Amino acid sequence: MFKEVYEKIELGSPNWSQLNAPEGKLYPWDASSTYIKSPPFFEGMTKDLPEIQPIIGAKVLLNLGDSVTTDHISPAGSIARNSPAARYLANRGLTPREFNSYGSRRGNDAVMTRGTFANIRLVNKFIGQPGPKTVHVPSGEMDVFDAAERYAQEKVPLIALAGKEYGSGSSRDWAAKGPFLLGLKAVIAESYERIHRSNLVGMGVVPLQFLDGQNAENLGLTGKESYTIKLPSDVQPLQQITVEVDSGKNFQVIVRFDTEVDLTYYRNGGILNYMIRNMEFC
Repeated sequence: MFKEVYEKIELGSPNWSQLNAPEGKLYPWDASSTYIKSPPFFEGMTKDLPEIQPIIGAKVLLNLGDSVTTDHISPAGSIARNSPAARYLANRGLTPREFNSYGSRRGNDAVMTRGTFANIRLVNKFIGQPGPKTVHVPSGEMDVFDAAERYAQEKVPLIALAGKEYGSGSSRDWAAKGPFLLGLKAVIAESYERIHRSNLVGMGVVPLQFLDGQNAENLGLTGKESYTIKLPSDVQPLQQITVEVDSGKNFQVIVRFDTEVDLTYYRNGGILNYMIRNMEFC
């Protein structure tokens, strides 16, 4: 029965076989599509490994507390009509009834990036109440994506501050992809959910951990300072490094590259770049 069904799989039904399909080895990206878009993960990638650099003058995109889950981080559910993702789709001629869900548009990084940290239950200490908002310094309160975009225009790197068990809950790839595309270079948290920590490394985002007993609150950090993370070019797994704050409240953190494999992925700019560099045709 298996052979009988699958030996004709290429023929398909009459309707299937009559469909027009492009030829060639590369996918012909349609710039007008709002569902499938060529992702920017490899933009600026070089064949040779870049040297690890310190993160200089970073601003805090989000100042978060304990138990921030991947549900808070990852785009999910329907697309709110007043969200950055809705504005993006509306600008491309779609009506609200055509917005669909983040899950249906997970092949479009522009939609998914705008939906990162867009959960209405996210509590950002900058704001003090649930909602997908943050503060751009010095402009003030705005949507998370809009703040990240403004920092990107200013060429300012971003980090996030968090409490215990950052990234808890079910593992989701966009909970790491989204922050990376927003411009996050590092997260400083009290502790991490195991898989999410690994996923951050896989996207080239540095997971940093406060020393035992320390957190943003008892270190007197408001999150509105500028941070320089003294990441050495020869950084080692679980090394302690210094974070310099422009307020003068410098502190030590642990670099949560737990293994040499983590370090290899980060040196490559993430697991995607690592795989591309190791393909034979490179």
